[in-house]
Amino acid sequence: MLNSCCDVVNIASGKVRTLYLELVGTTSQQSKVVVCRQEDTAFISFNFWLGSIMHISKQKVPTMQNFDFYNPTHIIFGQQRLNELDKLIPCDAKVMVLYGGGSVKRNGALNQVLEGLGSRKVVEFSGIEPNPQFTTLMRAVDKVQSEDIDFLLAVGGGSVMDGTKFIALASKIEENHESLLFRGFVSPTQHSALPLGCVATLPATGSEMNMSSVVTYQDQKYPVMSPLTYPKFSFLDPTFTQTLPQEQIANGIADAFVHVVEQYITYPVNAKVQDRIAEGVLQTLIEEGPTTYANNDDIEARENFMWSATMALNGVIGSGVPQDWATHMIGHELTAMYGIAHGRTLAIVLPYLLRERKKQKRAKLLQFAERVWQITEGSDDEKIDQAIDRTEAFFNSLDIVTKLSHYNIDNDGIKTVVQNMEKMGLTALSETRDLGLDTVSRILRSAR
Repeated sequence: MLNSCCDVVNIASGKVRTLYLELVGTTSQQSKVVVCRQEDTAFISFNFWLGSIMHISKQKVPTMQNFDFYNPTHIIFGQQRLNELDKLIPCDAKVMVLYGGGSVKRNGALNQVLEGLGSRKVVEFSGIEPNPQFTTLMRAVDKVQSEDIDFLLAVGGGSVMDGTKFIALASKIEENHESLLFRGFVSPTQHSALPLGCVATLPATGSEMNMSSVVTYQDQKYPVMSPLTYPKFSFLDPTFTQTLPQEQIANGIADAFVHVVEQYITYPVNAKVQDRIAEGVLQTLIEEGPTTYANNDDIEARENFMWSATMALNGVIGSGVPQDWATHMIGHELTAMYGIAHGRTLAIVLPYLLRERKKQKRAKLLQFAERVWQITEGSDDEKIDQAIDRTEAFFNSLDIVTKLSHYNIDNDGIKTVVQNMEKMGLTALSETRDLGLDTVSRILRSAR
């Protein structure tokens, strides 16, 4: 318990910093820690996916936190605009074009990119897999260094963009590339990275307009964060999504939806603009997601879906508000251990996490029910229950099964997930750092 606002400041310079160092293991000034004061209790939260750094607030009543917002990415949105690529990359650049498999050939994106690059020297690197593997990315790093590449262009979805960001950083160092993976949500200390651009073909991760990436190393997923890896530009053409399998569209919708929820359903801090934008993105996904999933030819729906996914994780709605990335942390473990697509793991975990945390998230869950799902009848508890049920039904409408048993994960598997999270140090999650492994176990067992 705290006795004065000065205690908060003292904690910020002492206790809280010590606790954060224990969790992350670094003394970098990039550590993004926010302390807020709610009913005389100090809480810690991390604004880690984005480029907004929050500062200390001395108010006793929770209020919007001070923040720095920075996002330098130039967005080129709309159909048939890759002919503008020539203006965005230096004429004398030697460009590596990175992609995954055949989808960028089927949808025409790769051919348009190569044409748009004109007479520049171009080296291709293919085979970046979903949940990009460190070993694959290091092959690209070797090629970048041996070929003297000076610009990277990612053509694909979140995995390709994430992998390209890692390559941009790793190409500027000569050894110990693994060290980039073990900094938690703290930026590397290096001062340079290769410039990169993106041609996004799968709306989902928001990687086209943020500084975050996730890399798989020895069957674990690690975040890599650096303001040096904001894309210089990103092309968002909804027609490139038309050849995607339905399952990938569903996963992208779920991923974007959960990104918003984890920045929105925490506790109120009177951040009216962020709340209203978040609610608008969620409603758009609810309205246009099923249409995008069912109808390849509805370009207007795809335009709204694509921009929603970008807005979900570009820093705007997360600035100045507490965030809860527990669903992502649990979901990452399910993906790493069982190979379930990332968006699907989030859809499995989120409804059961919200049911488990109804008390802690009560005010924002009620707001979610009334503003997003337009639920006006019944008691507050009934509204909250309906909102969570409708959220799960929304995922189910995209043919995402939200039961772990469907993926052959039993109680022993759940135990292994929890043990792995302990090994990774993921033992104090949520916006208030009070979601421990016992709670994780209950959430997963309820999702059986």
